[in-house]
Amino acid sequence: MSEAGPNATGKSGAYRVLARKYRPRDFSALIGQEPMVRTLTNAFSTGRIAQAWMLTGVRGVGKTTTARILARALNYKTAEIDQPSVDLSVPGIHCDAIMEGRHVDVIEMDAASHTGIDDIREIIEQVRYSPVSARYKVYIIDEVHMLSNQAFNGLLKTLEEPPAHVKFIFATTEIRKVPITILSRCQRFDLRRIDAALISQDLARIGALEGVEAESEALAMIARAAEGSMRDAQSIFDQAIAHSSGQVTAETVRDMLGLADRARILDLFDMLMKGDVAAALGEFRAQYDAGADPATVLTELAEINHLVTRMRFVPAAADDASLSQDERTRGLEFSKTLSVRVLSRAWQMLLKGISEVQQANRPINAAEMVLIRLAHAASLPTLDEALKMLETGGAASNGAARGNGAPAPHGSSGPNGGASAVAVGQPRMAPQPSGGGQTMRLVASQPAEDRSPQFEAPPAPVEEQVAGPTIRTLADIAALADQHREMALKIQIKRCVRPVRIESGRLEVALTADAPRTLLNDISNRLKDWTGRPWMVTVSKEEGGPTLSEIEEEKRETQLMDARSDPAVAAILSRFPGARIIDIRIPDAPEVESEDAPEEPTIDPGIGDDDDDEL
Repeated sequence: MSEAGPNATGKSGAYRVLARKYRPRDFSALIGQEPMVRTLTNAFSTGRIAQAWMLTGVRGVGKTTTARILARALNYKTAEIDQPSVDLSVPGIHCDAIMEGRHVDVIEMDAASHTGIDDIREIIEQVRYSPVSARYKVYIIDEVHMLSNQAFNGLLKTLEEPPAHVKFIFATTEIRKVPITILSRCQRFDLRRIDAALISQDLARIGALEGVEAESEALAMIARAAEGSMRDAQSIFDQAIAHSSGQVTAETVRDMLGLADRARILDLFDMLMKGDVAAALGEFRAQYDAGADPATVLTELAEINHLVTRMRFVPAAADDASLSQDERTRGLEFSKTLSVRVLSRAWQMLLKGISEVQQANRPINAAEMVLIRLAHAASLPTLDEALKMLETGGAASNGAARGNGAPAPHGSSGPNGGASAVAVGQPRMAPQPSGGGQTMRLVASQPAEDRSPQFEAPPAPVEEQVAGPTIRTLADIAALADQHREMALKIQIKRCVRPVRIESGRLEVALTADAPRTLLNDISNRLKDWTGRPWMVTVSKEEGGPTLSEIEEEKRETQLMDARSDPAVAAILSRFPGARIIDIRIPDAPEVESEDAPEEPTIDPGIGDDDDDEL
């Protein structure tokens, strides 16, 4: 790797950017790619050198640089060594020309501008000729996924059986676009994203060589912004040096990248989790006036939220070298006080809010609305906590209201002692019904945005039919269709058939206007198959009774009215403004031993069977 001083320039006297000036020249200088280096070292030492390699990874991790180093290793030659070697500490006679991209036997081609079969045909014609001066003729094809299908097909045979003096090195950022026939003929190396701590260390080394003072916090910010790309990090560092006139500070990097102060982001996160809307909006406006982008502020809030959640389960995450001291200490404090439910809800709201802000005509207004929702949701209790508050007469600690401190119970009884609710996504404990009455379940949903809690009841299980069914009602026929998995016929019977008269072997019905023409014949044939005796199905001139669907809809409306009048449900609806009952599923009540026994609705937290009552 080049170790030039602060005023070093290229041969032409022009300034060289840091990404080129400090480009690795051997395997020892590659950062964060130890698995690949280990594999190549073992392969070269044992003489098991492949004929083609495929290098893949995100931009800036060193694919092209690795390809050049590999070409240098293949053609390594000094006065003492004349064989492929991964030990390139002593420059060979071909090394400089290869690393500078001007060696006649190392051909670099950009597949983005040479995509056709004619370009590949030219390579195929040239591979049969021996190298001019080097040991191997090496073809480096960058962004190989850009080649056309014809070009890939033309390359297959040569790639599978190349001459002994030819090696291929491919590089791509889109490995999924490379045909499997090409991949199967190459050794594949996935170059990993470089850890932010390693990027910070290397930037500090470069800063020392360049005579530039750089704060560790500034380097950590650059490393995070690079997202695992060393080239991006070096480019940002180069820009920061010019922006700060030789002394790179966190403030100058923040101003240059439009980032928010990390300490102030932590303050804003704390205000939001406390539900302090006024303070949060004031802090956000101050950051906006200082030049922070609204979407960037929300993105960094999401990063803090993720960091806190990760620290809750992996406390060792606080040891990350790219974190500031504030992020370590305050992140650990948040992870001990905020519940996973609150953090998960905030994460979903931030993800939704970032896209809203990016698409809004007024990003500042959209961001403030997101923060208001965040602060409001952070101070709201979860549904089980709200029910507990109702049971205790409204008394609850601040920790329960915020979802902090001790975990809330998974389910609580309502004021009637019989009805309770279970929050969606929480562990569900199924209470036993206390009587033979109907079973009802209320399912409350507290999504990440401003949607209202929702309530639903489980569907009724379909009663199993015994052998030799007796058909007395139209519902018996629909149940038989369900039992024999005739779902289309079952739906038609429920929607289109009005019963008039049902006798043994005879069914008289009226049909709705949208009934299929073949419905009567289908019912007759199926009944014969299911019951083992012939059935006569006819159309009556009488109007007939209501369809099964109409009966179910009327029953559902009645149950909705009953649910609204239930004190526990009414209390929940009043506690959550905008909440509404979206569905109720109640199975047929079993016969009770005593008619005077009161029906006591209970919660069924389990998942109901799929039945006909579901909307």
